[in-house]
Formats: sequence, C-alpha cells, structure tokens
Amino acid sequence: MLTMRDSWEWTAIGDGNPENSPYDSAMETGRQTDRFAFRALLVLAVMALAGVGQAHAHASEQMFVLLLPTGVYTAAGVAAVALTAIVLGLLPDRMTTAIFSSRERFKSRGGVLEPWSSVISALVLAFLVYLGFSGPHDPLTNLLPLVILTIFWVGIVTLHAFAGDVWRFINPWSGIYHFLFSKSAAPAMLPLPRAISSWPAVAALLLFMMFYLAYPAPDDPSRLAVVVAAYWLYTFSGMVLFGGEIWLSRGECFTVLMRHYASLAPCGSADAQKVRSGMPGWQIASAPALSLSGAVFVIMILASGSFDGLNETFWWLAQIGVNPLEFPGRSAVIWQTVAGLVAANILLPAAFAAAVAFGLAIVGESARFAEAFGRLARTILPIAAGYHIAHYLISFLINGQYFFAALNDPWAIGSSYLWSGRFYVTTGFLNSHDSVQVIFLSQAAAIVAGHMLAVLLSHAIAIDMFGNARKALISQIPPAVFMIAYTLFGLWLLAAPRGA
Repeated sequence: MLTMRDSWEWTAIGDGNPENSPYDSAMETGRQTDRFAFRALLVLAVMALAGVGQAHAHASEQMFVLLLPTGVYTAAGVAAVALTAIVLGLLPDRMTTAIFSSRERFKSRGGVLEPWSSVISALVLAFLVYLGFSGPHDPLTNLLPLVILTIFWVGIVTLHAFAGDVWRFINPWSGIYHFLFSKSAAPAMLPLPRAISSWPAVAALLLFMMFYLAYPAPDDPSRLAVVVAAYWLYTFSGMVLFGGEIWLSRGECFTVLMRHYASLAPCGSADAQKVRSGMPGWQIASAPALSLSGAVFVIMILASGSFDGLNETFWWLAQIGVNPLEFPGRSAVIWQTVAGLVAANILLPAAFAAAVAFGLAIVGESARFAEAFGRLARTILPIAAGYHIAHYLISFLINGQYFFAALNDPWAIGSSYLWSGRFYVTTGFLNSHDSVQVIFLSQAAAIVAGHMLAVLLSHAIAIDMFGNARKALISQIPPAVFMIAYTLFGLWLLAAPRGA
C-alpha cells in the first residue's frame, strides 16, 4: 500500500489533483482497474512515441541526483569534516571554548501562556482525531496524517533546532494537567524509580519508529487516530500516576526529543528566568552528562532516522532478498524492517560507545567512561538534526502543499476556507536538473554542517573534561573518525538509488 511517506515519489506522474490521488486509485477494483490499466498503457505509449523514458518511483528527482557529480560532493563533504577535526588540534584551548560562550539577552516571564496554549493544542488535536475517524479516507486529503507525519514530525521537530523549546507551549498534556492538578499541588500517586531513568522514553521512541516504518499503513486516517488517541491517554495517565514533569521528562519520548533538539538552538534558557544566546550548540557544550538511558535515547534519534533512509535503498532491499524494481509493499517486509530498525538502534550506540571508550583508553582515562559517554552523546544531536532535515526535505515540500490544500478544504467537499480557490499540488521542481541540484546541495550541506558542529562540540567538551589540550585532542581521535565515517555514510545514503 502506498503510504504518505512515499507520496511525493508518485505525484510526479499524477495530475496534482488531490481527488485523483494514488491512494484512491489503489482502491479501485473490477472495471475501474481495467480502465486504469488502459490509461496507464496509453500514457506509456505516448511517452514511448515522444522518446521519453518510463517513469518509476523517484523518477525525476532521483534520476537527476544520479546525474549529479555526487562523488565529488561526497568527497568535499568528508574533507570538510576531516579538516575541521584537524584545525581544532591547532587552535588554542581558549579559542575553542570561547566559540560556545553565551550572553544573557533578556529575562523571560515564562509560564504565563503555556497552560492556555497547551489546552488550545489539545483541542486542536481532538479535532484532528475526530477528522481521522470522520474525514476523508485519503491520507493526502485528511488533516490528521498530514499534521502528525508532516507538520509535526518534520516541521516542528526541525523548528526546535533553530527556535528552541516551542513544544513546552504546544504539547497537548501539560495545560490540562495544570488546571486539574497543579493548583491543588496533588502529589504523584506512585514514585517513578530512579533506576528506570529515561528507559520508558527509549521504549516509546522505538515503538513509534516501528509503527512509522514497519506498519503497513501508518498514515491511514482512522488507524492513526486510534494510535494518537491511545498515546495521548498513555502519556496523561503517566503524568497522573508519576507526576507531570517527571513523566514528560522521562517517559514521553516527544518531549524528551524536542528538548534535546532545542539544546541546539542559538537561544535558550540557562534557568527559568534568563534567556541567553550564543553559537548553536552552546547549551550542549556546558551541559552535564546524561544517564545511560538518556545517552542511548539521543543516539537512537540518529540511528532511527538513518535506518528510515537505509531501508528504502537498493542495497537494503538486496540484503532482505527483495527486487527493488518489484517492491511487494510494506506488509511483505514488516519483520525485516523491525529487525533492521532494532539492529540499527543497538549497533550505532554500541559503535559510538566503543569509539569513546577507545579514546579514553588511549589517554588513560577509562574510569571516566560514564561521564564521557553521557556528555559526548549529546554531540550526536547536530548530526541527527542535519540528517532529519536532509531526509525529509523533499517529503515536506510535497506533503506541505497537501497540508495547505487539506486546510483549505478539510472535508474534501470543494470548500475554500482560506479563500484560495481550488489548490493543486505541484511537483514541477522535481522535473528540473537545476532545482534538483539546489535541493540535493541543500540536503548535503545540512548533513555536513551537522557533522562539523558535532566535531567542534566534541572537542570543546573534551577540553572541559580534561583541562589538557593534548589529552583532549588524542581522546577525540576515535570519535572524530566515527563522525567522518558517518559523514561518508550520510552522503552516500542521500544519493543512493531507492526502490521502496
């Protein structure tokens, strides 16, 4: 079944009309299927007479990517990250640490609007869930999957890396909890054991990615409505049982994820009252060590995002015995996808831990592994953010248009609430070599910039930990090699042929 994640791949050969989306076509049977087949053969015949090649998934965009000098771009990106690591060894310690200094800008009154904006967000979410059950069945015209899987998962998550913790204003739980419990200062019903740490958030993130990547129809409006409603109840129940802030910071995976990405933003709060600004990542450079579960969670963000791209490639499909030109659908590879996702979320944290441990062993500081792993894990965040932007950029450009169209006509009955008239989705920018080149270079720049910032942060943290330039530099050789290798992997993934 075609999912919304893949919709942009097919709209390049459609007419851009939401009423004629691939989702509806896939549901036709009998005589309608025969008519569709006849039209497809007619289109292919016209294309053949015109001397145009047959269109496949990723047809325009991926075809142009394969014509670009991606090898040159990849080499330049890897060289930029490697050069950053080398130059850091030549800079004085004070210059490196000064990069991540910050200044107080203004005082924040904070907390005044948060409960009310959160309640409004909860009401909007309730309406979206209602639309999921009663609105259009096509995920490209129903607002629920478009908001959750495009606006939220791509847009709002990315926004946090630049604008800070917006989620504290718009999460759909804290406002209701505040008005029901906070005024009476009701204690938590149960204490959340310290040993549990952030493992509930780790489990929730893994389950979400399983649903997103392995479930046959994650964007089916009615099924997604059930999942969203169930997750809201799960989170709110956890807040009631264990305390609002405790559960949000340790058990609710999206709050944890948003706060981590917000630590990359140029502006942030050193405390509840003061807002400071500095180089992106300054909050990470001075942050304390994460717990083991917290560090694993951060690395899982990158591992899950990377596998999201890997499982579409010809290489991965070959590993699981699937012909990429005859992809049988997500339902045929559920367990292979789950196994690959779990493996990625085990192997990547283990590989990064090994790099950190090796670096510490070289300088005789193995006893400080927990501290080093807990602090250096945060340096993965710029890489994860860069890859998140790169991987979902095209999907956002296409499905963002579908969101606007659905907002204009949420019931798909020809309404025009935004006074825009009939709105048609376009994918014309994927049919031009020049525009695809701009998109690809933007994606590559996001990946390379993320890795360069990660190398800078890693070195600054090592200097802060050891207070010795030589020891800091040597200890960072294995993590730097890890990041350089991951730059190569990320850029390869960006240009790799896809068949799913």
